[in-house]
Amino acid sequence: MPKSAQENKKRRSLLDIRAVAARAKVSIATVSRTINRVPTVNAKMAKRVWDAINELGYIPDIQARALGSGRSGMIGLVVSEITNPFFPELIQGFEDAAIENGYEILISSTNYDPKRMELCIRRLLQRKAEGVAILTFGIEQPLFEKLADRNIPLVFVDAGPDRPDVSVLKIDYAHGIRQGVQHLAALGHRKIGFISGPLTLHSAQSRLAAFLNAVDECGIHAEPEWQVEGDHTFEGGIRCMERLLDASMRPTAVMCSNDVTALGVLHKAYRVGLRVPDDLSVIGFDNIQMAKVMIPPLTSIRMSPIDIANAAVKALKEHIEADHPRREYKVDTCLVVRESTAFPPGAMDDLKPSQRSDPKPLPSIAKG
Repeated sequence: MPKSAQENKKRRSLLDIRAVAARAKVSIATVSRTINRVPTVNAKMAKRVWDAINELGYIPDIQARALGSGRSGMIGLVVSEITNPFFPELIQGFEDAAIENGYEILISSTNYDPKRMELCIRRLLQRKAEGVAILTFGIEQPLFEKLADRNIPLVFVDAGPDRPDVSVLKIDYAHGIRQGVQHLAALGHRKIGFISGPLTLHSAQSRLAAFLNAVDECGIHAEPEWQVEGDHTFEGGIRCMERLLDASMRPTAVMCSNDVTALGVLHKAYRVGLRVPDDLSVIGFDNIQMAKVMIPPLTSIRMSPIDIANAAVKALKEHIEADHPRREYKVDTCLVVRESTAFPPGAMDDLKPSQRSDPKPLPSIAKG
């Protein structure tokens, strides 16, 4: 850029920042420090500055800001995939929380490929991300340590290296899955199957362990033939349901490690003429928006992507701006009951009226 053009750009920027300062009734220095996210700026003054920026339509030069302050105002998000409806909800929640806290986001997807994970992190660091949330629900231990050596704030799900700049989102899988098993047990189910995610993932192992503990607490035998490893995909749900249908004795209820798998189970059940929930009860996990509109609406264990996103942004913000960030952030789960669960087949037979050919006549009612 020619020198005159650079000078013109600088002059326009200075005029804009002066207009913001005048509108907010603060100094130019306060505007500059607010834009650069200096934490010592008075909160009320900072709000006046941002209000003035919005009113004037002023657009700060992000690159210049990063050069001047050494901060980019960017945080990164790495997810497993985009096609699973859970992750777009997570991304939207992460972006909303980041903007609310004064950050912009960079997004990358691994498609469950560990090699691509390293590439994603490298790209985010090249773009000067100040911290990265790795919300992929499963990373191998060597990669944990390799990523932690980057010396920037990182947030993982379920587990992560014990480093000062690492926080972990602890998902309470046990609570929601226990509620799901207890719900089925209360309906009368004793033949309960479970379709897990890939057991190389820590989250899949945790969900399976929670299921086994829950059925044991209810005094229900966990039949190994009914525990099938899936891959968190619709097609995987179909394949796993086919295996359960081929079992020597079929379960009357199936819990799935995610809702997309449950959708595959519902599809296969429909194709073979099974009615849900009359012939088979189905429970999913994640409670994605689509769960409400499935036929029938899916009973699912809620693991809110918004809660996860908010916790991840909060953790990164505390690492970047605070002296003592927390190591762990808890994320709750709970059961959401809809129409895909009911009594097991035959459970209500004893309540049906007998099919006698000579039913007793109804007693006559005396007329007054």
